Amino acid sequence: MPEPDRIIRLKTVLERTGLSRSTVYRKIAEGTFPSQVKISIHGAGWHESAINRWIADPVHFRED
Repeated sequence: MPEPDRIIRLKTVLERTGLSRSTVYRKIAEGTFPSQVKISIHGAGWHESAINRWIADPVHFRED
């Protein structure tokens, strides 16, 4: 059975990518970083698989 795709929060994304918060949001606006997923009224996160794809090839990543 495949493992479910976890939702990770901003702190984890910053630690895993080495990017700053402002760089993450700038890249989202440019379409070169995975978009957030809304998880509650005031909360959002990222699909871990999308972050892993970005880490594997950040130069050629494009949002699907």
